[in-house]
Amino acid sequence: MDINIRDLRANQKKHEFKGIKWIVAGVAALFIAANSFTIVPAGNTGVVLTLGEVNNKPLSEGFHIKVPFAQRVENISNQIQVYETPASAVSKDLQTVSSKIAVNYRLVSDKSPEMYRKVGSDYQTVLIAPAVQECMKSATAKHTAEELITERQSVGDEVKTSLEARLSEYGIYIEKFNIVNFDFSEEFNTAIESKQVAEQNLLKTQTEQKQTELIADTSAKNKRVAANAEADAILAKAKAQAEANKLLEESLSDKVIAYEQIQKWDGVMPKVTGSESGMLIDVDLNSLDGSSQKSQTSQQTLPSNN
Repeated sequence: MDINIRDLRANQKKHEFKGIKWIVAGVAALFIAANSFTIVPAGNTGVVLTLGEVNNKPLSEGFHIKVPFAQRVENISNQIQVYETPASAVSKDLQTVSSKIAVNYRLVSDKSPEMYRKVGSDYQTVLIAPAVQECMKSATAKHTAEELITERQSVGDEVKTSLEARLSEYGIYIEKFNIVNFDFSEEFNTAIESKQVAEQNLLKTQTEQKQTELIADTSAKNKRVAANAEADAILAKAKAQAEANKLLEESLSDKVIAYEQIQKWDGVMPKVTGSESGMLIDVDLNSLDGSSQKSQTSQQTLPSNN
């Protein structure tokens, strides 16, 4: 009886041990299977390391088989990334310039294995940060502080070109470079403000002077136009009067003169009359007054027609 119980227990232990072995084998198989493939996310490149050695051929996005435990895949982003940092430099006229800059960049896919081999995955800190500072200092030193303000876009393009020349060999492509803002010393800001005020006052004075000159010129022109118009009117009137006098002179005749005299007669009879014998009688018709009226006659001998 005791032997049977021991046998049963021995068989039970054997079955339990087999079950554990199968479980361990299953877990090991799952672990091996899980390490037999990798998935490269979108916008990334897979850099394959075989026992620590970097393979030159990168993995593209998606599902890939790899040797379990012997191979490891590092995902390197090829998406556009933004690097923002403050920068300090000195301008051509020895003004201290503090600026904030932003760089949009991306890593070319084919260069990912070489980048990982030479620099690693933290290439932003190792390559981009010092290159940005150096290019910014170099560009700033070529321009005065005023030029940095008025030609910001040109300065930004210059820095971008310089960055591309330094980083392109590593497969880093500069998408965009922006100078967010410039900041200068308080003394320089005060000087710039004073200069702007002076320029505005000068512009105002020049504008007012031009307006005054324009008003004076317009007034003089108006006076000249009025004087010319008045002179033309006088000349035209004189010409018309002369023409009328000429016409009147040409139209005068004895009959016209007699007619004009008749038109101007006031109705008073003439005081001197004449006859065929040559006698002229001066009759004062206005002195006739009723019965006391006096007549005066004067006789004048006219030359005989014979």
